[in-house]
Amino acid sequence: MKTASVLALAICLNALANIMIKVGMLRTRGMRLELGSLLRDFALNPAVALGAFSFALALVCYGYVLSRMNLSVAYPIMTSMGYAIVVLASVVLLGEHLSPVQVIGLIAIVAGVWLVASG
Repeated sequence: MKTASVLALAICLNALANIMIKVGMLRTRGMRLELGSLLRDFALNPAVALGAFSFALALVCYGYVLSRMNLSVAYPIMTSMGYAIVVLASVVLLGEHLSPVQVIGLIAIVAGVWLVASG
């Protein structure tokens, strides 16, 4: 049960990282495509910094999970459940819209994860 809990934490941290980076990027205007200014803009953006920190924590948790679970099970769960969380958060928190085809795809992803995890 401990491994499943750490996997759930890794998934949530990864989703949080993506959401925070999106929120941070919404707050920027006219970022320049120069490495120095890009790094500075990222480092000085609290939402992006939180996103990067969340990615780092997710990596540590996911590494722990991979030491105890088959990659063929952990990776599909990690990516697809993270995708589902990000899509739902994008709709609820960011006001993004889903087409009916996207909703069907999201349902198919969740069903696929259930099949992979139970196999």
